[in-house]
Amino acid sequence: MRVILQEKVSSLGNVGDQVTVKPGYGRNFLIPYGKAVLATPQALAEFEKRRTELEKTAAEVLRVVEERAQALSQMIITIAARAGEEGKLFGSIGARDIAEAITQQGAKIEKSEIDLPEGPLRSLGEYVIRLRLHGDVKATVKVVIKGE
Repeated sequence: MRVILQEKVSSLGNVGDQVTVKPGYGRNFLIPYGKAVLATPQALAEFEKRRTELEKTAAEVLRVVEERAQALSQMIITIAARAGEEGKLFGSIGARDIAEAITQQGAKIEKSEIDLPEGPLRSLGEYVIRLRLHGDVKATVKVVIKGE
């Protein structure tokens, strides 16, 4: 299936790129979420008319996300949790808990933007958590887990 990207998709390309994707990916994700349109001659002509508008929008979104990344990277998040004598938590701290703690400090973030490659945090200490805010923009935030 050939599509024209309406916004930057990290694994495919930039605004305006014509790419070939599997039919299910295009039909179930890219087209319904407005990330792409079918590559027909009519759609291509319409896209060329709107190209500058879409590129401006993409640049504005990128600027806003970069400002947000700067603010988040300066934050230190403290989470209190119950723990045993050896520092192991009763339970764990996951992406949802970290997102709630960041939101309480005034910055808005979704749990899907938090990257925990090793899984939830299960012991007391300081951690540097990666955030995926945009295809091109990544940030880190320091999370401190203290015992109650």
